[in-house]
Amino acid sequence: MQNIESKIQQACVRWFRLQYPKYAGNLFSVPNGGYRNAVTGAILKAEGALAGVADLFLAVPNRFYSGLFIEMKQPKGRQQESQKRFQQAVESEGYRYALCYSLDEFINLIKGYLQFKD
Repeated sequence: MQNIESKIQQACVRWFRLQYPKYAGNLFSVPNGGYRNAVTGAILKAEGALAGVADLFLAVPNRFYSGLFIEMKQPKGRQQESQKRFQQAVESEGYRYALCYSLDEFINLIKGYLQFKD
């Protein structure tokens, strides 16, 4: 059974691709979670996998930011320390980082972010 966070993220991606077909290929997930055996985990780490990376990235700059990282959380979910460190790292380089707990929050975030697209 899929978890709530996954279902919310899937709904967000579906909505985005329907609403913004021009940018459909600019929003993608970073499959960093889930069960991995030790060998696969070691390979992914050697390839550059990094704990704490946000779930989604919107590779579209706006007037204020270089792009948008989105960490999806189920209602009442909390950031892990590795996620907080990632947030600080990308914000210090000019990226926007946001937590989203629902489809409605995601919609508001995207609309607000893209309204400042040049």
